[in-house]
Amino acid sequence: MISATIARELGVREDQVAAALKLLDEGNTVPFIARYRKEVTGGLDDTQLRTIEERSTYLRELEDRKQVILAAIEEQGKLTDNLRALIEACETKARLEDLYLPFKKRRKTKADIAREAGLEPLTQALVDDPSASPEELAAAYVTEGFEDVKKALDGARTILIDRFSLDADLVGEVREQMYTRGTMGASVIEGKEAEGAKFKDYFSFSEPFTTLPSHRILALLRGEKEGVLHLNLDAGDDALYEGLIADRFDLDTKTSRWLADAVHWGWRTKLVISSGLDVRMRLKEKAEEGALDIFATNLRDVLLAAPAGQRATLGLDPGFRNGVKCAVVDPTGKVLATTIVYPHQPQNRWDAAKQELAGLCATHGVDLLAVGNGTASRETEKLGHEVADLIKAAGGTRPTPVVVSESGASVYSASEIAAQEFPGMDVSLRGAVSIARRLQDPLAELVKIDPKAIGVGQYQHDVNQNQLARTLDAVVEDAVNAVGVDLNTASVPLLERVAGVTGTLAKNIVTHRNENGSFASRKDLKKVPRLGPKAFEQCAGFLRITGGTDPLDASAVHPESYPVVRRITEATGLDVSDLVGNTRVLSGLKPEDFADEIFGVPTVTDIIAELDKPGRDPRPEFKTATFKEGVEKVSDLTPGMILEGTVTNVAAFGAFVDIGVHQDGLVHVSAMSEKFVSDPHEVVRSGQVVKVKVMEVDVERQRIGLSLRLNDEPGQPAKKPRREKGGNNGGRGGQRGGGQRGGGQQRNGQGGRRKAETGGAAGSMADALKRAGFGK
Repeated sequence: MISATIARELGVREDQVAAALKLLDEGNTVPFIARYRKEVTGGLDDTQLRTIEERSTYLRELEDRKQVILAAIEEQGKLTDNLRALIEACETKARLEDLYLPFKKRRKTKADIAREAGLEPLTQALVDDPSASPEELAAAYVTEGFEDVKKALDGARTILIDRFSLDADLVGEVREQMYTRGTMGASVIEGKEAEGAKFKDYFSFSEPFTTLPSHRILALLRGEKEGVLHLNLDAGDDALYEGLIADRFDLDTKTSRWLADAVHWGWRTKLVISSGLDVRMRLKEKAEEGALDIFATNLRDVLLAAPAGQRATLGLDPGFRNGVKCAVVDPTGKVLATTIVYPHQPQNRWDAAKQELAGLCATHGVDLLAVGNGTASRETEKLGHEVADLIKAAGGTRPTPVVVSESGASVYSASEIAAQEFPGMDVSLRGAVSIARRLQDPLAELVKIDPKAIGVGQYQHDVNQNQLARTLDAVVEDAVNAVGVDLNTASVPLLERVAGVTGTLAKNIVTHRNENGSFASRKDLKKVPRLGPKAFEQCAGFLRITGGTDPLDASAVHPESYPVVRRITEATGLDVSDLVGNTRVLSGLKPEDFADEIFGVPTVTDIIAELDKPGRDPRPEFKTATFKEGVEKVSDLTPGMILEGTVTNVAAFGAFVDIGVHQDGLVHVSAMSEKFVSDPHEVVRSGQVVKVKVMEVDVERQRIGLSLRLNDEPGQPAKKPRREKGGNNGGRGGQRGGGQRGGGQQRNGQGGRRKAETGGAAGSMADALKRAGFGK
């Protein structure tokens, strides 16, 4: 049943899901299954496998809960065949708990007290004879605790309302109707206008639950948490819900005023509250799912950003009073030299700093200058250019200055990992090392940092932290295994992310490498303490050895598949070394000629592709943005400028772009393309170099409005993005009519910190920017 449910949700065959679940239950990792077990799963990718893993956990918990509930009801002697069938058919935990509610042990309620006093018959009489006088019927039921007619009728009403609240079908229908028809309202709490200015778009706000995008829900909840906003969940027309209740229990509310009042009272005091709590939880779950999806996508883009490669690099961690921290690393990332220079105010030792850095570059053959993008970034970048020019004028090779995100560098500097790597190095200098290394290989360096500190999330502190950690860990694992890891240079944190490698195994691998020298073969992994057959099976294909005894060890071909390669060499008459990279020969091979009962056509196809381009890196070619000379702060910007920049973050409502002025600008989703864009990730990704036009500048508030449409004219109504026929009418982010309210993050350019902002957009670009907090 679990396999069938997941298969239906994913749109794949049930046997594919069943096979994937079997592999996962046997302890196989998602990267290993996705890469090396395609025949078994029918080619399910890592995203589908992650979904199967997550959904199976939920559905198995659901099945376990069903058994507990069935046993509990059976113990009470109240389990009927019909109820058993309803419970076994449940597909959600909410529906299951609705069915269990009447049988769940609970504290004594007012309805229970009324029943014990003998008022159940009175309740039934009032339902059965709506034309009778309630007072006359109640007179016969006056008793201890219900000493008069009014109290007896009140007791009867509590019993009737209790029936409403325990009816699973009614509760489920009311809840669904409220979510479908209701709206979220918000208003500012009196006296909080100035303090909560960043929430000003929500001071008088209302939107249907069904169209609220994740970032807006989280912004509203944060505003409430910070004591700025009052939220109101409006279910809509009371008459609709009261009609549902009356119809469900066949109550004649037109004849009986007492029944009509009881239904109204039950709705307003019981069902609207319980349904509201459920809707609120549902909205938060929806918001968290959207936020996690955006965070995961951005993190994946950052981790898989283009590496500059093995080139000597000088890392510069900018600062004014405390100086610019500098570290030179060789092509492998080994630290060669460190220093601190003071080119900026108040010391202003510009020339001395330039000479010292030029000397370091000349001594160590530096190719790249990695400049952190925090405080004093543009000033330090200018210093880097002068250093590069000085070296060129002296006849040397001019190093290239590159601005690098320093988000998380300070976290790494103070971490246990950094302390182990550089026990004798000052904490402030470790950040410069990290900046240099993350330019050489972003993935290898960023795995040492908590993903939450990398600075690409939206409302990350407002989502479930356990789910956030699981999601981000999965992204890191998939990214590392997609690229592959050099077994002889990888750090412990990087090895820990390889499929099948635990923290202990990673340490054991590095220890073995330090004590015995570089690994010459993948087979040598079996000599590592505690690395057994299962771990070897999972990790071997993702660990690469360059220059080893077997050329295949440098590829993504798994050792278990080496016999297939041997058959190919026999058929072609070429050695492995002659076969690798031989496109002419490999392109003429038919995978089915080498497939067998163990290795099918998909695996053989992958093997041939890998032999053609062994160990190929899936990451893009390295490219860096060139900031415009003389444009170093927001006041240097003028509308109409066309600039180059780097995308630093992508949210549901647009993208933030670093154009070199210490303050990211916003490209709203409505200004990304001539066509309608439902998801900004369709157009840009974190780390991408783009050209943008400056549309609006607010120097006082440090707000910059940008457009990817270079033919847009500042001050003119923005062209409405064109919708494709039959296209998406909403899409992720809750866009409607080409615009949306926004709630995102604005990077302030100081040490990579990010400040949550709220805002929105509708209609023109100018209006969009103002609603996003980019206008006065």
